[in-house]
Amino acid sequence: MTKRSIKDLDISGKRVLIRVDFNVPIDNGKVTDDTRIRAALPTIEYARGQGATVLLASHLGRPKGKVCDDMTLGPVANHLSSLMGVPVLFASNCIGGEAKAALDKAVPGGVVLLENLRFHEEEEKNETGFSKALASLADVYVNDAFGTAHRAHASTEGIISHVHSAGAGLLVSLELEYLGNLLDKPARPLVAIIGGAKVSGKLEVIKNLLKSVDTLLIGGAMAYTFFKRRGLPVGQSLVEQNLLKETELIEELASKHNVRLLLPTDHIVTKTIDAKATHELLTINDPSIVDRIGVDIGPKTSSMYADIVQAAETVVWNGPMGVFEIDVFSKGTLALAKAMAVTTATTIVGGGDSIAAISKAGVTNEITHISTGGGASLEFLGGRSLPGIAALPDK
Repeated sequence: MTKRSIKDLDISGKRVLIRVDFNVPIDNGKVTDDTRIRAALPTIEYARGQGATVLLASHLGRPKGKVCDDMTLGPVANHLSSLMGVPVLFASNCIGGEAKAALDKAVPGGVVLLENLRFHEEEEKNETGFSKALASLADVYVNDAFGTAHRAHASTEGIISHVHSAGAGLLVSLELEYLGNLLDKPARPLVAIIGGAKVSGKLEVIKNLLKSVDTLLIGGAMAYTFFKRRGLPVGQSLVEQNLLKETELIEELASKHNVRLLLPTDHIVTKTIDAKATHELLTINDPSIVDRIGVDIGPKTSSMYADIVQAAETVVWNGPMGVFEIDVFSKGTLALAKAMAVTTATTIVGGGDSIAAISKAGVTNEITHISTGGGASLEFLGGRSLPGIAALPDK
C-alpha cells in the first residue's frame, strides 16, 4: 500500500468528502442490496470518530447528465441512516447552494449525502469547474470507491488537484493491499481461476497473471475457444473465432513462464440453456457434443480444480465455471466456491458473477477478500493504471 490513506491524514474537525460507491439496486424507493453501502461503513465511521464532518458523494445508474427521479440517492440516505443509527442529511444537489446548505447544518461527526453526481454531465467529462465546485465543499478528499477508480471522472480524479489533502479510504486501501500483494508478493503456490463467457473480456488479466501465477485454471464458456484451437469438438458452444491465435499465445506464454495451464476434462452439455432441458456428461473429446452447448464443468474437473485449490497458498477467482444461474448447471461453480471456503489459502474473489456464486453457495464469510471493484479490479489485475488511484498522493 504505497498510497496515503485516511489514517495518514489530519481530519479532526475537518470537512471530509468521501467518494463512495452507492450504486445500489433500488425498488419502490427501497434499497434491495446494501452490500456496497455496508462496505463503506468502516471509512465513514472512522472519519466520524475523528470528529470530521462527513460528506458522501456517489453516482447511481446512468442518468446521462439529466435529473431522473428514479435515480435519486434519497432512498440511500434513508437506508444509511437506518444502518448507522444516526440522521443522514440529504442534499438535493451535489454542488452549489443546496449542497452547502446541507453541509452547514451538519455538526462534527455528522453525515451528509449529496445527490447523484451523474445528474451533471460534467462529472463523467471530468470538467475542471465541476471538480472545483466539489472540492470547495471540503477540506479533505478520500476515495473509497474502488469500483469507479478506473474512470477518470471529476469525483475520482479531477477533484484531487483542487483539495488541500487527499488519500484512500479503508476499503480502497484493503483492495490495493490484497490485489497488489497478489501481483507483487503472493504466498505460493498462487492459483488463478478464470471463468466467464469470453476470453476477450479477460485477455489482459490472463496475460498479466501469467507473470505471477503458478497455476491457471480455465472454466466457463471461454474454455471452448481454447478447445477449438486445440482441435477438440465444441458443438454449438460459444467460440471467439477471432481469438484462436490469442489462446495459442496464452498457452505459449504459460509455457514460457512455467505456468501450469489447465482446461476442463469433462463437461455438462445440453441443447438449450433451460432448467428443464435434458443434459449429459461428456468428456471434452467426445464428438457427440455436435448439436449441443457446454454449460458447466464436469465432476472430474471440479474435483481436480478443488484439489489444486486445497494445495494452494493464494487463490484468486474471477468468473463462473458455467451457467450457474440455473441450478442444474451450477454444480461446478458451487463446488469451486465450497473448495475456496475450506482451503487454508488466502482467497480473493472478484467480479459480480463470482461474488453471486459464493453467495449462492453460502460461503461469503469464508472468503478472505471479496473485491468490490468489478471492472476496476479486472483492469488492475490486467496491469493497467487506475486514474482514481494514480491521482492519489503517495505516502
